[in-house]
Amino acid sequence: MKNLQKTISDKCSISGHGLHTGITTNLTFKPAPINTGICFIRIDLEDKPKIAACLSNFHETKRSTLLKKGQASIQTTEHVLAATKGLDIDNLIIEIDGSEVPILDGSAMPFLQLLKQAKVTTQEATKKIFKVKTPFHFKDEKTDSEYTLEPYDGLKIEVDIDYNSKVLQKSSAKLDDLSEFETTIADSRTFVFLKEILPLLNNNLIKGGGLDCAIVIAEEETHPEELIKLAEIFGDKSNQIKHNRILNSTQLKYKNEPARHKLLDVIGDLALLNCNIQGHLKVKKPGHKSNIEFAKKLNQLMKTNRLIYDPNQPPVKNIQQIMEMLPHRPPFLLIDKILSLDETSVVGVKNVTMNEEFFKGHFPNEPVMPGVLQVEAMAQTGGILILNTVDDPENYLTYFMKIDKVKFKQKVVPGDTLIFECELISPIRRGICHMFGKAYVGEKLVMEAELMAQIKKVK
Repeated sequence: MKNLQKTISDKCSISGHGLHTGITTNLTFKPAPINTGICFIRIDLEDKPKIAACLSNFHETKRSTLLKKGQASIQTTEHVLAATKGLDIDNLIIEIDGSEVPILDGSAMPFLQLLKQAKVTTQEATKKIFKVKTPFHFKDEKTDSEYTLEPYDGLKIEVDIDYNSKVLQKSSAKLDDLSEFETTIADSRTFVFLKEILPLLNNNLIKGGGLDCAIVIAEEETHPEELIKLAEIFGDKSNQIKHNRILNSTQLKYKNEPARHKLLDVIGDLALLNCNIQGHLKVKKPGHKSNIEFAKKLNQLMKTNRLIYDPNQPPVKNIQQIMEMLPHRPPFLLIDKILSLDETSVVGVKNVTMNEEFFKGHFPNEPVMPGVLQVEAMAQTGGILILNTVDDPENYLTYFMKIDKVKFKQKVVPGDTLIFECELISPIRRGICHMFGKAYVGEKLVMEAELMAQIKKVK
């Protein structure tokens, strides 16, 4: 049960203002089918564009993580994404009527509590898991941030912070198991230094900031006039600010609350990897920008040490659904099911049996699946990826434009189960799909190719 995907049973909603925009938005969380991932929908915009929470939609970090697809964007996603990971949720629709996720109290706890009330439930599909096999180290030279990922049976995270501050001294936080997220990490609030507030405001940020949603840290003694100015900025009364260095009306929840919040941010940003990591992660001086740079490097490693898909897991699309999208029919329909499908990648399966027509002549005494048909099967898998971008795929045909860099590495014979993994090289534009595909039998790479195709409406 632990490795099954999860979603929620009921829909639920929450409202609040954005930290940076100051605008009030409404979020509605809804259950999602297997292999959907976490997907935002901007219901306030025409056509209600979808923005999947994935690295390909990452746009920028300016004191938060911003996702963008086309002209639609979602800002400050890290806390709600951390809440989904903390509850081990894989599939979720998040409808939002604005460009920024509400800051609420500056932590992940309000989102986590709401999602718990909506009842987390398991689904009949296995999770995507990346198990760390060898140590991996990354250092961001620009920020001096360091990330070390080591083999471990589970997920363990340790974070060290150092801001060279007299007030916010060096500290660390750790999470020994994801099940501890709710009780040790989720309620840790975001923080800001007093000296950063005016520059952030001048950069059109933290319009919705306040002492109720962030810890404000003063490096030096805070003069009365500064307290008054701070109160004016945050719409607060100066006599509510009781502390001279930590300028909140309440004490820190933990001595290391800032370090715990940085650990929370790491979890939220790494949620864009769209898989579950099994490993021990040690981080020094994390930040949103460095988190994303590490995630990109780790994503490259994951492609090298590919995810292993179970061909027996329930498909995203079965053969009947495939035939509703593709015009191909037996004996030229060369894929049996789709195991994974998102905006940038697809995984398809072809069960190779002795009953295939082509084995009658290729070759009678040494049956081998023709390489050209392996390429065709891969192209049909990619066809599902591109046809998934239109509302009426049954009215389209897919045409080859280019085949390049084809390599056949091992024979494919009766009894083999071919797994095709195709990923976009560039975004789909004007119905043109440019992708790179790999074909595996078990863990062995048997074929790879770069393909380009275009869909055209025929009805």
